[in-house]
Amino acid sequence: MPYAVGDLTESFTLPRAGGGEVTVATAGAPATVVIWTCNHCPYALAWHDRLQQVVRDYADRGVVFVQVNANDEQKYPADSFAEMERRVAAGEFASDFLRDAEQSLSKQWGARVTPDVFVLDPQGRIVYKGAPDSDHDDPTQNAQHLRNVLDDVLAGRPARLSGTRAAGCKIKWTVDDQPNPYV
Repeated sequence: MPYAVGDLTESFTLPRAGGGEVTVATAGAPATVVIWTCNHCPYALAWHDRLQQVVRDYADRGVVFVQVNANDEQKYPADSFAEMERRVAAGEFASDFLRDAEQSLSKQWGARVTPDVFVLDPQGRIVYKGAPDSDHDDPTQNAQHLRNVLDDVLAGRPARLSGTRAAGCKIKWTVDDQPNPYV
């Protein structure tokens, strides 16, 4: 069964665009944000700048951010590791951009679309899963769902919103583009 809101998560290690691997300790930081995204989805691209601004705005508050691409790069070359590295080298990401080529982490987390945002409390418990805000076409929304949840977690309050329907392109699974069998 994939993770759900309220579940404790486990640390993970994935390759990072730009070199090396990153181990994400899901517990211990004031908050941790894991964002499933990709290079080609119009929803991910529409929310991209807003999400990078959230990373910058909360950087001095100890929040850990990682962004993960799990799409099948054979069928979707725009989502290849080489293209991820190109975007990172161009300065398009404000946090680590990781590759889940085996898609096992994405299945474990229950990620469905790009972007799919998960917020964890200091214990590594999922307190929010869903969209960054209410409308990918409206930049004035400013990733407000994500910001509100982060403000709550950082203040030690229960998250005022535990989840929304994530809107975006389905993750491109390596097996016949079938939906995640674990979700």
